[in-house]
Amino acid sequence: MPEQSFEDFIRQHRSEFEQPGPRPALWDKMEKELAPKKKGKVLQMLGRNWLKVAAVLVLVVNTIVIFQFLQMKKQAQVATVSPELQEAGIYYTSQIEKRLSEIKAYPPAVLGLDSAARKELELRNDTYKVLETELVQNPGNERIKAAMVRYYQLKLDLLDKILDELREKQPVKPKQSNYESEM
Repeated sequence: MPEQSFEDFIRQHRSEFEQPGPRPALWDKMEKELAPKKKGKVLQMLGRNWLKVAAVLVLVVNTIVIFQFLQMKKQAQVATVSPELQEAGIYYTSQIEKRLSEIKAYPPAVLGLDSAARKELELRNDTYKVLETELVQNPGNERIKAAMVRYYQLKLDLLDKILDELREKQPVKPKQSNYESEM
């Protein structure tokens, strides 16, 4: 009956087998140290992928800077290609902008223009961009310079006709000052 003797041995020496465990405060302290400090989800994602985020940010900033540099270079090229065209462009641009602001003063219901027509009325539409590109590629071509001036003239004529029709439909009333309305 060795099983009996083994059980008797355990009962007799039970106090020796039992050892006191760590105190409860120690377990609480260990749990606090093991538990990760919670960060926001965005910070947690950035912590893992900060190198990827930095690379994307650098790419976006570089793209914007390069795009702006190319736009400034293109504008400078047009100015250096033909200074007389630049002077004409300044004059016509101011006149076109003035007429466009007068047209925009009318309510959209009176204008009767859809979005495509409004886009075509803008100064720098697709036709202008094509002419500008051609001028940069062929700086000495007088036909392109004449086409740009003709573009400005046609745009002014079109805007004048639109303004004339709008004035016939709905004349703009001069605004009364507060003093006149009180009398």
